[in-house]
This record gives sequence, C-alpha cells and structure tokens, in this order.
Amino acid sequence: MMKRSGLIPSEKIIERLQYENPWWTSHQILDTYENMPRRLYFEWFYPFVADLKLRRAIVLMGPRRVGKTVLMYHTIARLISEGVSPGKLFFVGIDNPIYINLSLQDILDICQKAVNGTDFKGCYVFFDEIQYLKDWERHLKILVDSYPETKFVVSGSAAAALKWHSTESGAGRFTDFMLPPLTFEEFIHLKGESHLLQQQTITYAGAALPYWTTPHIGALNQLFVQYLNFGGYPEVVFSEKIQQDMGRYIKNDIVDKVLLRDLPSLYGIKDVQELNRFFSYIAYNTGNEFSYEKIAKESGISKETLKKYLEYLEAAFLIKVLNKVDITAKKLKRVTSFKIYLTNPSLRTALFSPIKEDDEEMGNMVETAILSQWMHHERMHLTYARWKEGRGEGEVDLVRIDPQRFKPQWAVEIKWSNRYYQMPQDLTSLMSFCKANALKSAFVTTKDTIGTKSLEDMSFTFVPSALYAYNVGQLAH
Repeated sequence: MMKRSGLIPSEKIIERLQYENPWWTSHQILDTYENMPRRLYFEWFYPFVADLKLRRAIVLMGPRRVGKTVLMYHTIARLISEGVSPGKLFFVGIDNPIYINLSLQDILDICQKAVNGTDFKGCYVFFDEIQYLKDWERHLKILVDSYPETKFVVSGSAAAALKWHSTESGAGRFTDFMLPPLTFEEFIHLKGESHLLQQQTITYAGAALPYWTTPHIGALNQLFVQYLNFGGYPEVVFSEKIQQDMGRYIKNDIVDKVLLRDLPSLYGIKDVQELNRFFSYIAYNTGNEFSYEKIAKESGISKETLKKYLEYLEAAFLIKVLNKVDITAKKLKRVTSFKIYLTNPSLRTALFSPIKEDDEEMGNMVETAILSQWMHHERMHLTYARWKEGRGEGEVDLVRIDPQRFKPQWAVEIKWSNRYYQMPQDLTSLMSFCKANALKSAFVTTKDTIGTKSLEDMSFTFVPSALYAYNVGQLAH
C-alpha cells in the first residue's frame, strides 16, 4: 500500500498523472492539442525550454485564455519528435484539487513512482497554473537548485503575482516569458489568410523600408475589424458559437475570474463590485485620456483606491497606462492625466457589443489595437504627447522615447480615415511636435491609403492602420 499524500492516496494522484501524461503510453499528446494551430510565439518560446544548458526555470506568464497550456503541450510534442523519451516528460496541472496540500517536491516524488523511478536527469517538468500553490517561487527555486540537470517550466495566469514573485525571489534562477493576446499577424496566420500579404518596400525617412503590404486592403480591413471584435484569444478565432456569445465566454472566463477571484485573493480587495464597475468604465472608454480627479468624480472612488486599482489591473495584464510628455518630449513632473488602453480590443466587445467599421468608436479601438501590438515589444518606452502652451495646443498619439538620450525616436499619428493623406497640412500637432524635436519624418495611419507626402521639410509616410498593426506584430518575434 502506497503512502497517503494529505487526504488523497498516492494511487489516485498517480492515476491523475497518467491521465495528464498520455504520452507515457501512447508516445504522443492528445489529438485535441496536436490539431490546434501553433501560435507564432511557439518558435520563440521553444528554444528556452529545449536548452538544458540554461539552468533556469522558465516562467510562462500571460492573461487567461491566450494559450499557455496549449503552448506547453506543443512543446512536449516537439520534444518527443526530437527524440526525448516520453518517460522524461512530466505535465502537472496544479489547479486540480487533487494536488492540494502537496509541495512541488511531493509531486515530483509521486511522478517518480508513476514512471517506476527516474533520477530526473535530462527530464522536463511542466507545472501548469503554478499560482495555485502557495509560495510557489520558493518551492521552484529549491527544485532548480536541487535538480540542476532538469528543466522546469511553469505557467500562470495571475500575471500580477507571477511577475512580482519571479523577479523578487528567482533572481538568476528564473527566466520570464510573456505570452500576450494574439497579434494581428497571428490572427491572420491562424485564419489562413497570410496570402493576402506580400513584402515590398515603402519610403520612410527618405529610405526604402522593407514592409508587408497588400493589394487586397478591403479584405484585410474586414479581417482587421474581425480582429478588433474577436481576435485576442485563439479559441474565439475558431468558434462562431463563442463569437455570438462573447459576453459569456470572455467576460465570465477571462474578466470575471481576474476581477472577482484572482485580484481580490492576491491583494485583499474587499469591494469586488466596485473594481468590476471601474474596469467596465475604463473598457468602454479605452484610448481616452483620464485624470484621477475626473475618474474620482465620475466613479465616486477615492484617488488612492483608484491608483491601486490601476496598478492591479495593469499587473493582471488587462490594461496599459500610458503617461504623457509635453511638446519637447519632457515628462511632466506631476502626473495629472494619462491614457488607459485595454491590452486587447476584443475585451471591449465582450463587455459591450461588436463594433462596425463606420462606428464612432472605431478610432479608439484602432488606437487600442495598435498599442496592443507594441505591447509585445518589452521596454519600448512608449508615451504620447499633449501640450497646451500659450495659444498653442496639440496631441500626438504615440511617441517612442530613447531611454538613454531622453529624446523622441519616432512619432505616429493613428487615424481610421484618409483625410490627412488628402490634406496633410491639417497635421498641425504632428508637425509642431516634429519641429520641436528635430524629427524629419513620421508615420500616419489611414483607413486604406498608402503613400508619402512632404511638407515643410518633413516627410510623412501614410500606411493603412491594418497594415501598420500587422507589421508591428511581425516585428515582435
């Protein structure tokens, strides 16, 4: 008779492990997962896992439902295809109650019994939903030290806890890997529509720039609107049933679990309904400028609580807060106003309703989508510019600041309209900002027009928003 682990006999836990690890007998992952298309991020993630010389645990982070578990299964399938013995691959879903009260070492000991003994040398151990284990980072750190020739991969959805704990406790032992919602490029890839794109050159800053363009901008724009509404999560892309009931699927499974369960348990939030209402307010107004005073007045929530809510929602990868600079690209000493974006535009559709390409919300949704593509590039130092000086005032949608020189490297004006291509002289804010910062060129997005215009010694490159989003996503890997 095997020993009991907590209240559950070891035999029952081994049965669960055998169910979670079908390749021990079949030598392959379940067809359900094998048949799912691989995210483009897979080719970027896999080398971190395959490299046994890198003696670090891989911490796979990201919001709910972006495909972390599937990415792990695809990694296991690749390892098997490259000759790793299936008996050296272990997958454990920590969120299953059967593992409650067990440490990672306890689970590893039972894994050893399940495959009739192994020293774990050259093994790969995958712990899914690691945040359900208290003090997981301490347990994982001990395993990394105790089994130097074993590769540990953990995943979790509570990005707030994972990010903080892995950086605080795992210095030198953990490598973080963020899996965000789908990029527009990945959406096109999963839909099998990559043939719409072709690589050509466009003129930017007086030089020929390799760029993905399309002779089918109408078809690409239709897909772009689909992406805005339904494009963030792999399961939604393939299921019309889910698309017809986005509220139930996304809201219940992604938003509510974070707002009503993950964040309250992590931070001791007592008024979860207030947090829920606050997030709905932000989601409806994604891409708008906010101030603490305005939000406090409209929501009745104190400024201190608002600051905490914003911090929590950003850590949980639901929103991105963008601070502003003035016309000379200097940070303002006192943060009084800022922009807030959803990390994926389809979150707004889930909470409210799908938008059409001629709706007035399209401008903010396109801006949200483009910013979400840039979020896949860590440490980009993005901001926006807004100023009101003397009689002059203006705004530029997106600016990248050079972190060493504290000067703007580029500026982008995001539009869902061809108006500024026809009348570039109306780009007064962008021209003022470029002059103030000695920028000779800038991007302006349009609805479906591509080309360049020169004005007052400056060159503006016009690219459809859908193409710009595709190219930014493509740069991410």
